[in-house]
Amino acid sequence: MGVMHYCSSSVLYLLINSPTHQASPASSSGSVSSDPSIPFHFSSKVARTVMGRSLSSRLGAVLLLVAVVSLLAAHGCSAAGDGHSHKKSGGAGEGVNYNTSDAFFGGWGNARATWYGHPNGAGPDDNGGACGFKNVNKYPFMAMTSCGNQPLFKDGKGCGSCYKIKCSRHPACSGRTETVVITDMNYYPVAPYHFDLSGTAFGKLAKPGRNDELRRAGIIDIQFTRVPCEFPGLKVGFHVEEGSSQVYFAVLIENENGDGDVVQVDLMESRSGRWTPMHESWGSVWRLDSNHRLRAPFSIRIRSDSGKTLVARDVIPANWRPNTFYRSFVQYS
Repeated sequence: MGVMHYCSSSVLYLLINSPTHQASPASSSGSVSSDPSIPFHFSSKVARTVMGRSLSSRLGAVLLLVAVVSLLAAHGCSAAGDGHSHKKSGGAGEGVNYNTSDAFFGGWGNARATWYGHPNGAGPDDNGGACGFKNVNKYPFMAMTSCGNQPLFKDGKGCGSCYKIKCSRHPACSGRTETVVITDMNYYPVAPYHFDLSGTAFGKLAKPGRNDELRRAGIIDIQFTRVPCEFPGLKVGFHVEEGSSQVYFAVLIENENGDGDVVQVDLMESRSGRWTPMHESWGSVWRLDSNHRLRAPFSIRIRSDSGKTLVARDVIPANWRPNTFYRSFVQYS
């Protein structure tokens, strides 16, 4: 077993929006939602307890919400248990100006790292995460993934960002740099910058043959710097999310070179000549709620963190379907 990973947002959303839901035994990820574009990734004991019970009324949901919030405040939302002795770090995030950190595209900053999931896994049991990316155990992520706390995750706008990390203080650290991608959210940081790494990524920081020794440390000091993402052979991709319809359209955006993240998305309907702003739904998923039947094919315009714009013309065809991936012919250079 790896480190237990706690994720609070799914629990809170469920309690507020779904007073009578029960977990489906047929679902391996424990996913239920009144909004079909929002998944619930539960990998903690707290979440599994909530999902296993029926909430008979909204009053019951509110009472349980208070209990869960209190529990999260007391115990946190990152790594704990299974042989790892994690210590709390007081004042995490206090007095830090995240926007002026030297560790973004150039300088190196200090952070702490933990790990979760299977020792040689990609983190979440379903190989997903709070960004919405799927199959992060496969190319281009190859399990080199990380949860980021708020200054890294940025309410989802940090999804897809790439960082080089290294460690040197622990005897098992190799000092080599490794690249990881932000694919998930860490809700209980132990430092102003906290990378909750996959077991694979954490082990990669070790000297040859000492991967397990480093993992047993549980929590280590690391250095990090943001770097451009490189996804050789891939174009920007668009995955139309389950639940999309003629009046509701949700799309996951992935594989952007360069910044790796997206801060604004616009959609143009067929023959409209007008860009309509989409809204961030969760993670790297953007949505459009329409007051009319949307006319495909759709062109999509994305803007990265550094302000670079890319347009994928008619990337979503007229006969598009939900839960389908569409690859564009464009990529950041």
